[in-house]
Amino acid sequence: LLHNTVAVTKRFFSMIGKCTTFWGNVSFEAALQSSLATFGTFFTGSTRDNLLYCRLIILWGWDPLVTRFGSDTENYLKEAKKAGARIICIDPRNNFTCKKIAEEWISIKPGTDTAMMLAMAHVMIKEDIYDRAFIEKYTFGFDKFLEYINGALDGIAKTPEWAENICGVKAELIERIARDYASVKPAALMTGWSPGRTIFGEQYHRAASTLAAMTANIGVKGGFVAGGADIVDTGFVKEKIPSGPENHNLFHKSEIYDAICGGRSKNFPADCKLLYITGCNLLNQYLNLNKGLKALMKPELTVVHDIFMTPTAEYADIVLPVSHFLERNDVGFPWIGGSYLIYMNKASEPVGEPKSDFEIFSKIAEKLNIIDYNNRSEDGWIEEILKKEPGFCSLETLKEDGIYEIKKAHPVIAFSNQINDIDENPFPTPSGKIEIYSQLFEKKNDKLLPPIPKYLEPGSHLEVQEAEEYPIQLISPHAKLRVNSQFYNIDEFNNTEDDFVWINSFDAEERNIFNGDEVIVFNRFGKIRTKAKVTSDIISGSASINQGQWYRPNGGEMDSGSCVNVLTPDIRSPAGAFVSNSCYVQVVKAK
Repeated sequence: LLHNTVAVTKRFFSMIGKCTTFWGNVSFEAALQSSLATFGTFFTGSTRDNLLYCRLIILWGWDPLVTRFGSDTENYLKEAKKAGARIICIDPRNNFTCKKIAEEWISIKPGTDTAMMLAMAHVMIKEDIYDRAFIEKYTFGFDKFLEYINGALDGIAKTPEWAENICGVKAELIERIARDYASVKPAALMTGWSPGRTIFGEQYHRAASTLAAMTANIGVKGGFVAGGADIVDTGFVKEKIPSGPENHNLFHKSEIYDAICGGRSKNFPADCKLLYITGCNLLNQYLNLNKGLKALMKPELTVVHDIFMTPTAEYADIVLPVSHFLERNDVGFPWIGGSYLIYMNKASEPVGEPKSDFEIFSKIAEKLNIIDYNNRSEDGWIEEILKKEPGFCSLETLKEDGIYEIKKAHPVIAFSNQINDIDENPFPTPSGKIEIYSQLFEKKNDKLLPPIPKYLEPGSHLEVQEAEEYPIQLISPHAKLRVNSQFYNIDEFNNTEDDFVWINSFDAEERNIFNGDEVIVFNRFGKIRTKAKVTSDIISGSASINQGQWYRPNGGEMDSGSCVNVLTPDIRSPAGAFVSNSCYVQVVKAK
């Protein structure tokens, strides 16, 4: 609540005047924008104990035994399976979760998920197995979606046969999944964020939410608001230190290198003289890193706060060492699903001279005579923040008990109030209903951001697909023993991590590549050297490399760190998603 890097940084720059920063997030912007367009809020998640009521669980583009999404997710999935729930995985890879707990793996070409979902909708409409009463009562604009699905708008019916040619999933299998999802009640279509990190990723999330509405699986026990941001409204406001007025110049995160290098001459709001980076390993986790390295050479001064000498910190002029969260006091809350606060007591004094981000900015503020930046003790700030939380719990009580829980009926289910009485509890959308036809997107008047969920060919936006020269679509899932790029500098973890490039057996045979061979993965953005994992656990035409390996350019065009973001394009989807999984490469045996 207190030592929130984003909040304390914004507070400082707000109090000295104005700065240039960015909007959008690397992880789930497509899901966030879809949630706002469809439901009017990003609180679309339910607590994980809701899984115990499911009879069918479809994990789409999601590997929760690796990416977690709440510490209790794995346990509740396993308990749901014991209770009789059937679990299906739809993913380009036969991922860890699929192997451990799913009954079936359905392989799909990355970035084509929307086509399969639309075909499922076609089956439900054609066979009249969708919930008409739910659609009529709780949704807005389904008639426009119906016209698109039947081909009235573009002359193309979105049949399973149409989708098979796009996504690689057999028409008969699409039909079966559609019938199962429409008939087995309640069911949870749980969509990961990875398919949303594609050139039209928001369409995947919007199509999933439409399917959840068509099957009446929204606002009920055992159902799930598919396609949403999966953030649970557990009652806590989750206050932070006041960050000051939002009066900064903004551009999208994917444009950061262009903004730094081009400035006002390229219509960005300012010329970058000072680059100040906190809580971010930018030169590793952002896109097109070779371009990023050139951009970091541009400012007159670059300052980085970090605990470790990350790839980003290595290229800073000044590195300010930051204390670890175990070296300071704070109050924390679970990211997904928990309606409680925990006291995060200091475990030890800082080793050496590191200071928290807040302390660093406080000392700079003193030098600049900004007297109000930090005018309380650490405990004083925490107490002040806690007072803004519902059901105020004093810091003294929290210190004694270690945990404070808001008593709520469980499971917490998104939109249960709306489904129980929509007249008294309308959705926070312009229509007061679930907007299958989004009036928010309609106002944007962008043909690449249509009001209804549509499948749009990747090449229709910025020509990202270069099929002849770079025929393999590369995806970059999370690693099991890393949190993004954190923990990469722990050798024991890396020795057990599966960081090779996964390549399908057929694609490897075409290239005379054998398991364990040294290979070069490259495109017009750069090259990386790694080893091949030849496997049938990834669909042909695709490859994967775990994200989070550290960027090591070493002065040459070849990255020796095997960092996948050397290869990813620095563009965004129409709604603002990073498009790391719309990455096209060639793979060859190293000489």
